[in-house]
Amino acid sequence: MSARPVAGALLALALTAPLLAGCSSGEEPSSDSTEGSSAGPSEGESAPEREAEERTPGASPAPAEGDVEVVATLAENLSAPWGLAQLPDGSVLLGSRDSGALALLDTSDGEPGTVSEVGEVPGVSANGEGGLLGLALAPDFDTSGRLYAYATTASDNRIIPLELDPSAPEGERLTAGDPLLADIPKGEVIHNGGGLAFGPDGMLYATTGDTADAQLAQDPDSLAGKILRIDPTTGAPPADNPDPDSLVYSLGHRNVQGLAWDAEDRLWAAEFGDDTWDELNLIEPGGNYGWPEHEGEGGAEDGFVDPVAVWPPAEASPSGLAYSGGALWLATLRGERLWRVPLDGTEPVAEPEPFLEGDHGRLRNVVAVGEGELLLLTNETDGRGSPADTDDRLLRLRVS
Repeated sequence: MSARPVAGALLALALTAPLLAGCSSGEEPSSDSTEGSSAGPSEGESAPEREAEERTPGASPAPAEGDVEVVATLAENLSAPWGLAQLPDGSVLLGSRDSGALALLDTSDGEPGTVSEVGEVPGVSANGEGGLLGLALAPDFDTSGRLYAYATTASDNRIIPLELDPSAPEGERLTAGDPLLADIPKGEVIHNGGGLAFGPDGMLYATTGDTADAQLAQDPDSLAGKILRIDPTTGAPPADNPDPDSLVYSLGHRNVQGLAWDAEDRLWAAEFGDDTWDELNLIEPGGNYGWPEHEGEGGAEDGFVDPVAVWPPAEASPSGLAYSGGALWLATLRGERLWRVPLDGTEPVAEPEPFLEGDHGRLRNVVAVGEGELLLLTNETDGRGSPADTDDRLLRLRVS
């Protein structure tokens, strides 16, 4: 891959770490398809009164066509970046998958700023797709400094509570607590999931991969291949989970990484398919999304929830997911583009629209940080890309 254009002011930031290559049927090359993206309604309803399917009266649909402008490059020379979160003061927390290190980028005035080392998450054991993955700020982060990290260790995947003290010496600003949740199955190389986000209900949601053992996704007693809903104060299942004795919120997933809520608090997820279809799913409590029995559409007749949109893996392999301006935005690795899916309630109003195709290489994560603004993280240094001299980079986008 040739060097790609870099827009805006540049800021050097290096999170040095060994690069660990791996092979994943979700993030890796697979059989190409000449079919284009597809969007449309599910072919069936799992229940006649699906709350997730309701539309708010008077809600306006998103415009069918959008626009994306790269307005600044906030950081460059990042090493295998994965987790991304904006702090209340506008600074940005970045995690390196392979080193387990966190760094803080000061962009409080909207422009590139200084970088400081926060510290390392203890126990991270990077291998293939595993390592320091998702980051989620607690709803009371502004006063507590609490956040959570999804990390692969030598024995499992786990969710670790952390406390950030910006006033502490550089490199010593992070304090780790006992795991909120341990013993999430880990893949030897692939399919560790890793998405982590707080919902509007104050609960913590985590995505887990099937660990390359596809049947685990259908096993309700396994945490693999699931979206989990967790009480962040106890690590236990909330009483209003689909099964009040289980953390499982939805099942039948291959390898979800991106989660986002729309303006009506509906949960969406971006999922790596195998060789045929990657998926955008509207998540129903207790819903079964079909893997490995079904990939893409066609599972509704068998009681599974069909995706809202699908793509061939060559055009997608979606990791990050964000909601802004009435549309969902998917950052894709193999597809090297940012997809926009404009919504009217729970249905697309037009075909998904690609942006930045090939301009910045593999795209790992995307976060909405204000009206019409996204942060976009590239991912060429994870052992599967072709990094240019300035990779990896954090970009600020203006979108509509």
